[in-house]
Amino acid sequence: MRRCPACNRTYTDQTLSFCIDDGTPLVPVSAPAEKTTVVSPSSDQSGKDVPPTQGYSPNDWKPPSYQPPGSYVPPDGQSKRRVWPWVVGILAVLLIGIIGLGIAAAIIIPNMIHAASNRKSSNLNANVGQGDNYNSNLNSNTRGSNSNFGNLNESANRDSVAEETSPPTDGDEVLGALTDLEHEWTVANINADKKKLDRILADDFVGTSNDGKTQGKAEYIRTIERDTAIQKWDFEDLKVNLKGERAKLTGVIKLLIRDEEVEYRFTDKFVWRDGRWQATGSEVTPVK
Repeated sequence: MRRCPACNRTYTDQTLSFCIDDGTPLVPVSAPAEKTTVVSPSSDQSGKDVPPTQGYSPNDWKPPSYQPPGSYVPPDGQSKRRVWPWVVGILAVLLIGIIGLGIAAAIIIPNMIHAASNRKSSNLNANVGQGDNYNSNLNSNTRGSNSNFGNLNESANRDSVAEETSPPTDGDEVLGALTDLEHEWTVANINADKKKLDRILADDFVGTSNDGKTQGKAEYIRTIERDTAIQKWDFEDLKVNLKGERAKLTGVIKLLIRDEEVEYRFTDKFVWRDGRWQATGSEVTPVK
């Protein structure tokens, strides 16, 4: 315990070196053995000691409960604030993805519609119109026979059956198949069946009529017209020359036109494509 020699106040705090009232250095004094008294730091201005109000023991002191500072924020609040950047980022990515899909659809879909329209227009242009020159279509009207239409229907039904991808190698079999195809070709010419002709003729077809005029597939189909003058037809002297996927059929066709019989010698060329025979060329000359 220490005492101020100026105001005679005593202090039990061993860390104090000066009097808290007048600043006088404290001097050590001996403390009572039986009990320690606490002197209130406050006193009147006269300098007299104020008697202690109660006895004090160090074991009687209890520290106050801890109070967090006013600016303390619980950890839960911090974690909640950190969620917002993630939410904003995810929403921004979704928005960018939706905009990108919209732009892609706006570019691709019109191009697809335009391409489909072009394909339809090209098909229509290849299948419109008919010619008015009978002699130029003579090549298309010089095929047929007096066989009944039951055989033609049987040949048409054969097209619906899946065939081998490799070309046939038997000459008699090929001759029979091409003869049936000649019957079908003649009927399609007489009826101006453009759909059937489009299937019979290959895309690279080139035909030459008896007057020396050549026609491609598109012009052939465009100028074909129905012919009701032919009453009867028949094939003679049919021969086939087979080389791999290509075949050449030669022969004579006799036509009965308005009770008058005429003959033409023809040479037709075929190629094996898509599992069937397709005509690639035709030449017709009158027999005198």
